[in-house]
Amino acid sequence: MNDNLIWVIIGMGLVTYIPRMLPLVLFHTNNLHPRVQGILKNVPFAILGALIFPGVLTINPDSVLYGVIGAAAAFIAAWLNLNVIIVVLASILVLYGYTFL
Repeated sequence: MNDNLIWVIIGMGLVTYIPRMLPLVLFHTNNLHPRVQGILKNVPFAILGALIFPGVLTINPDSVLYGVIGAAAAFIAAWLNLNVIIVVLASILVLYGYTFL
């Protein structure tokens, strides 16, 4: 095996490990300010939105409306507190119906 490849694997391991280890070491107490805790609780939703939103706009290059309708159907189903599988199926069914219009 090439020596450079071993160093790349070690480097990638460190880059992956350090960001996960630092919060455990730095914030090992539960004395975070409630405002900071509120921000940290919303980070996964913000990241998920940032990952999904570009895909919604580019799912069909001919029509942006296609992705917006699917996202709206999923949003409405999620707002009704339906199961995640039902939310996905509702979005798929709405888009399936939209293709016949």
